[in-house]
Amino acid sequence: MSVTLLASASTENTGSEVSPVIWIAFTAFIVAMLALDVFVHRHSEGDGEEDSHVPPFRESVIWSIGWTVLAVAFTAVVPLVHDGFGGKQAGEFITGYVIERSLSLDNLFVFTILFGFFSVPLYAQRKVLFYGIIGAIVLRAIFILVGGALLNAFHWMIYVFGAFLVITAIRMATHSEEEVHPENNPILKLIRRVFPLSDSYDGSKIFTIENGKRIGTPMLAALAMVATFDVIFAIDSIPAIFAVTRETFIVFAANAFALLGLTSLFFLIAGLLERFHYLHYGLAFILGFVGIKMLLSDVWHMPIGISLGVIIGTLLVAAWASNRWPKEHDDGGSDDGAGGAPPAVAPTA
Repeated sequence: MSVTLLASASTENTGSEVSPVIWIAFTAFIVAMLALDVFVHRHSEGDGEEDSHVPPFRESVIWSIGWTVLAVAFTAVVPLVHDGFGGKQAGEFITGYVIERSLSLDNLFVFTILFGFFSVPLYAQRKVLFYGIIGAIVLRAIFILVGGALLNAFHWMIYVFGAFLVITAIRMATHSEEEVHPENNPILKLIRRVFPLSDSYDGSKIFTIENGKRIGTPMLAALAMVATFDVIFAIDSIPAIFAVTRETFIVFAANAFALLGLTSLFFLIAGLLERFHYLHYGLAFILGFVGIKMLLSDVWHMPIGISLGVIIGTLLVAAWASNRWPKEHDDGGSDDGAGGAPPAVAPTA
């Protein structure tokens, strides 16, 4: 049903000739890729949960490169689904993909905080991330459907989206990532009122039996928090790609590919994110840039090449600046740059 709605929205919003058959085939492909990711890593981690491990750095690199190559290769497919005349859409797809992929880095930083706060065991982190990716894809499909319909029905909504992105950029630039406090989240407080939570994990179970009563495990709280941030990130990211294209298929495809392999990317760079402390400001600049681009869309349509160059250039400058002026550690702890998930810490009730 949702695939049909997205296909209909694509045609109504942009006049795209992408048929429901293409939508169904693409959705089936994404589901197959997610299943492949789960199967391969379950096979490599062994049968027991306690034997699970953080994927080796080399393995994470290979998988991350593979997912990126797959997305780039899809650029050649885009013209085919537009009857051979999709050169413009191909450029929009790769630009949208770079935007969404770069914004996903901020997601990963928040996930490291959540995993530490809830002391999520290593064997459960991949499961939480997988459910988080599924939730993100569904939520973004909904936001794409709604956002596309709004832009189609009310052209002035483009100014609302643009202003929202500029405000979000200012907020991101002026608020440090260390200000994420899961314990203050109203969703977590609600869960603790409705479901008593156990003090320890029971494998990867969301619920367990304790003293004859069915109660939630910390896994339930972790999943709920990931879902909460999925909503927040969707609200931030979807308007950003609508600044590049309003074709629903391209928007959804770019988001889906950006989310594919997010698990491998997490285990690859989660331990390195703190080192790239200027990336936060780079992402803020990108959001502000696409917001201003949206606000000026009726005056000047910026070429895709310029947009892509500014976005990639911003990421490179942020990475260079972080390496040139490394962050000082007041605690004197070592920064060995090892990849992988952060160590689990005891949650504060």
